[in-house]
Amino acid sequence: MTLEGNLNIPAQAQGVILFAHGSGSSRHSPRNQFVAHVLYDAGFATLLIDLLTLQEEAKDRSTGYLRFNIDLLSKRVIAVTNWLTQHEATRTFKVAYFGASTGAAAALVAAAEMPQVIGAVVSRGGRPDLAHTSLPLVQAPTLLIVGSLDREVLKLNNIAAAILQCEKRVEVVGGATHLFEEPGALEQVAQLASEWFTRYLSTGGPRE
Repeated sequence: MTLEGNLNIPAQAQGVILFAHGSGSSRHSPRNQFVAHVLYDAGFATLLIDLLTLQEEAKDRSTGYLRFNIDLLSKRVIAVTNWLTQHEATRTFKVAYFGASTGAAAALVAAAEMPQVIGAVVSRGGRPDLAHTSLPLVQAPTLLIVGSLDREVLKLNNIAAAILQCEKRVEVVGGATHLFEEPGALEQVAQLASEWFTRYLSTGGPRE
């Protein structure tokens, strides 16, 4: 099995951010590409990868089943993380996750499975509730970003935050819907993510 991805590494990278895409999305998502560019400019390597093969994506367009198969997606995230820890260009980097929609659930399950490897998690409009029993096992500091108008997802994120035992925060972007398409909304997401990763990856812990 081969997964397609795009790895970009700036000079003197502070760590590498693995993007776990949401339902029906891919590494070509303009929203995640925008965030990835901001993180790259902030000094982080980024890996945008498709968690499904081309054949699986074609099948999923008609069934929609695989995109909600969190067990499968989390195993793919773990496999890619292991690749990052062994790849010559990234093996010395701290690893963090940026997950969107169902990809956020997969990232949290993977983070729970790899507590010594994952330094931080950021979720954009995510479904952390789908991580179920893995939530109390997550040790990586977790930031949940939700639009204020994405009311049902906001409710689910608040419930998940109450279950998480790690350092966590829910950030609500005012006036934003699920895809953060409103003017300035995605910029806020990128800035919040950059600050979170800088805090926990640059020094190995929160800055004083």
